[in-house]
Amino acid sequence: MIGTDCLKFDKDGLIPAVVTDYYTKKVLTVAYMNRESIDISIKEGKTCFYSRSRKTLWRKGETSGNFQHIVSIIADCDRDALVVEVVKDGPACHLGTDSCFNDYVYKSNSIDEFSVEGLYKLLEGRKKDMPQGSYTTYLFEQGIDKILKKVGEECTEVIVAGKGGDRAETIFEIADLMYHVLVLMVETGIEPKDVIDELSKRHVIDHKVKQQKMK
Repeated sequence: MIGTDCLKFDKDGLIPAVVTDYYTKKVLTVAYMNRESIDISIKEGKTCFYSRSRKTLWRKGETSGNFQHIVSIIADCDRDALVVEVVKDGPACHLGTDSCFNDYVYKSNSIDEFSVEGLYKLLEGRKKDMPQGSYTTYLFEQGIDKILKKVGEECTEVIVAGKGGDRAETIFEIADLMYHVLVLMVETGIEPKDVIDELSKRHVIDHKVKQQKMK
């Protein structure tokens, strides 16, 4: 751990801060901080930045309610830039989007990065467009009862594969289950963030229980 006195600020007393989502690791925004805003951020546990245009401090979420709860602040090797990991209450961008970074300047077609959030968005698109010949379209057309039935069937197949001790088969069946659960989530309007938030609450509770047992 280092103190703020070890950081290197520019001639205006500022240091760039790259804000990332603690769970998804996605870059949310890039802002600037000075010594005072860093001290406030650490004290309050929420991001506080310095506005170069208004020349004043501003707390993220003070007007929108979209606060960013700080998990960590990490300096780079030169100690002249920061990465701030946060758990956010809402959109990071003033335009109402999840992140300020949405417009591709270039994207390689040779690498197709997978993410649960990306699959969720794809399934949302399937529900909106309902392309013919798509299995996902079929599930949405059949409705909630069919989707729930498939989730139940996949749960059973995971149990059978896990009991059988076949690792590859278990992975395959878990993937099937996760896909159908995501379809259920889209159908019922539950986003991955909702589940992550719930797991986060349980993590805190579990951590407290472990501490009590150790006393």
